[in-house]
Amino acid sequence: MGEVHGNPGFSGVHDSPGSGGVHGNPGSGGVHGNPGSGEVRDSPDPWVAEHIRRFQETGGRPRPGTNDLLLTTRGRRTGELRRTALVYGRDGDRYVLVASNRGADRHPAWYLNLLADPRVTVQVGTEVFTARARPATAAERPGLWRLMASARPEYAAYRERTTREIPVVLLERLPGR
Repeated sequence: MGEVHGNPGFSGVHDSPGSGGVHGNPGSGGVHGNPGSGEVRDSPDPWVAEHIRRFQETGGRPRPGTNDLLLTTRGRRTGELRRTALVYGRDGDRYVLVASNRGADRHPAWYLNLLADPRVTVQVGTEVFTARARPATAAERPGLWRLMASARPEYAAYRERTTREIPVVLLERLPGR
């Protein structure tokens, strides 16, 4: 199994419950590789929108000791590009995300969006690339959940708050970008 990058003591694990709101930074590199790319809308959650701004200002290192990435999905209803900031772990070449939605009883919008259109844009540090997103299989999920929850204890607490199974997502880089 891989490793989680991040500071396990940080309690600010987040995934945006919504989408839309603040317009993306046009200087951020856009959404390379997504067909019909256009203006990116950042998470409407003020904390996440501020985190995205800090991510861009710091070259992708808004919280030293914590590895964050920016994930851009296509809105399943609007077709608009939506961006959020998420903590990630690594499993080999794959990036691992947890769709916790802070323990809410509904999946975060970014997760629902990638189910509808699994082609996403990822920014790690200053590198931007296209990836295919998918939920972990039933066989993969237990080990990946342990990986993420061992480094991010908040995930276990979030699981206690909800009756839904919190999805674990894998991002696999596509050839090219």
